[in-house]
Order: sequence, then C-alpha cells, then structure tokens
Amino acid sequence: MRTVALTGGIASGKSAVADRFAALGIDIIDADLVARELVEPGMPALDEIVTAFGDGVLGADGRLDRRAMRARVFNDNDARLRLEAILHPRIRTTMRQRAETVDSAYGIVAVPLLVEAWPHYAWVDRVLVVDVPREVQIARLTARDGVDRALAEAMLDAQASRERRLALADDIIENAGSLAELDAAVAALHARYLALRDDAPTEFTDRD
Repeated sequence: MRTVALTGGIASGKSAVADRFAALGIDIIDADLVARELVEPGMPALDEIVTAFGDGVLGADGRLDRRAMRARVFNDNDARLRLEAILHPRIRTTMRQRAETVDSAYGIVAVPLLVEAWPHYAWVDRVLVVDVPREVQIARLTARDGVDRALAEAMLDAQASRERRLALADDIIENAGSLAELDAAVAALHARYLALRDDAPTEFTDRD
C-alpha cells in the first residue's frame, strides 16, 4: 500500500488540497476527523478524557465540548500532554489501519501535526507539505477566524516551524496563489504519484 502524508501549517490550505485529491478519486484519511470519531459518546477515549479533566469538558449533550477543551489545554502544557497521551496513540493506530485498506491507487493521510508527531508516521511513503508565507497565514487567520494578530502569531508559534515542515517534505505545494494554480498543482502531483505507483514504485521510500 502506497501512502502520502499531507501536512502544512495552520491556514495553509491543507483541506483545500485534500478536497482536490478526493475529487480525483483518492481516499483521504483525515486525522482531525479520526480524532472526532474517537471522542464520540461511549468511546473509551472520551471516558479517559472525562476522568482526567472532569465533567466540565462535556457539553449538555454529553459530547466533548471542543472549545472548552482547547481553552483548557492551550496555555497548560501539562494538560495538553495528558490529552495527547490519551488521543494521539489511538489516532495513529486508526490512521495506519485505514491507510492499509484504501481502495484508491494511493491513499493520503492528512496530519496537521505531522512534524510534531514524527517519527510515529515514518511508515508513510512520501510527505507532501502545503506551504505559504507566514504573513499569508496571519492574514488568513485574522480574516477566517476573527482573531487579532497577536493571537494569530501565538497560534503559529505553537506549531512546528515552517522550516521544519519543509525539511521533511518530499513534495511541496505553494498555496499563496489562485485557486486555478492550486488545481494545477494538485493535478500535476496526482499524475506524478500515479506514475510512481504504476511505473517506478521503488521511488516511494520506505521510511521504517
């Protein structure tokens, strides 16, 4: 099974890239969606989170209040590490299981914090980074999320640096241009991945 990991900084356009690969018939396994599934009512991860953080992280409907949880861990490193210890091993296991059963020519695992989680994802064959300049990220965050510049800067600083992401990349999509340019970049990479899969599979690197 051949797998491409898709990552990028916040507001880089990872979802837009994933959507375009999906439109080309490629199976997408999204870490954020997997994380949501794992904290549904009745799931063991949610029970562990409530045990660790109390009922205050639940909404009136018994579901995880994601906003309350983010506020709880954002400035508390110990709390963040406790939450990650509960969720991240489960996410990684689920992602790999699903990657091994994709029906498309290759699969894409979308992992926003790939660099931070490396080498737990070293089983992927290639890493695709969606890249934009920091100022573009800040502009998108302030426009999209309504945050001020100081908070946008803090959100960026909480992630791995742009340089670390690019150092891990096998392929890069520059996503500061038009939607037409993004369409063309995804189409070109899709063709390359099909060629690598069909004609030269050894170019996919086993990272284990």
